[in-house]
Amino acid sequence: MKPALPVTRTSPAGTAAGPPVVLLHGFAASGAGDWPARRWAAPLAEAGRETFVVHLPGHPDGPAVAAVEDVTTGVLLRRLAAAVPAGEVDVVGYSLGARLAWSLAAEEVLPVRRLVLGGLSGMDPFAALDPAALRAAVRTGAAEDPLTAGIAALIRAGDADSLLRLVEGLGREPFDPAAGVPKVPTLVLAGAADPMTAGIETVAARLPEARLQHVPGDHQGALAGDELRTAVFGFLLG
Repeated sequence: MKPALPVTRTSPAGTAAGPPVVLLHGFAASGAGDWPARRWAAPLAEAGRETFVVHLPGHPDGPAVAAVEDVTTGVLLRRLAAAVPAGEVDVVGYSLGARLAWSLAAEEVLPVRRLVLGGLSGMDPFAALDPAALRAAVRTGAAEDPLTAGIAALIRAGDADSLLRLVEGLGREPFDPAAGVPKVPTLVLAGAADPMTAGIETVAARLPEARLQHVPGDHQGALAGDELRTAVFGFLLG
């Protein structure tokens, strides 16, 4: 069994008023960057909710990645589940975090009560990449296609070796929304100007208990905006 992923835990301010909230950040992002404590953990704590911000491998506050086998989707899900106490949880994921949140609920790796999927792409960019070409693009700064170039730029800005292994590991078990769906109440959030969520209507329609809401902003702007946060809190705390 691989070690559990590290988390930042915030206790409720008073008596617990619901299950813990697990927050999953995006690729080449960070827990602190995607989920600033003053905007997320602090108000949730005031509402009586414990929070767990999970730090993904290869990212700030997360472990380095020594081997591709340590970060396939199945292994990551188990390491993530081991990071939070047993029992029912609410899960909020953004971008890559939303992909992992979908699988956590669909595969029932955790008993999820409510699910929030933000910035989710209906296609799997990692599965479409050639690992050798991606490594070359990270090394040289040149790529033949925009997808490889864009992901290579993100990787160069961080722990490149770990992120390359993470991309390859996730690509070995591609995200396929047609293969299995969460069967829990789900809020799907997409930025109105976010090209990464193109086709999200089709993805959301697969979910038996989902509501799709567009909020202002592009991929990063939507997450930073008050409309998305208000929608999440209304869904989880209402």
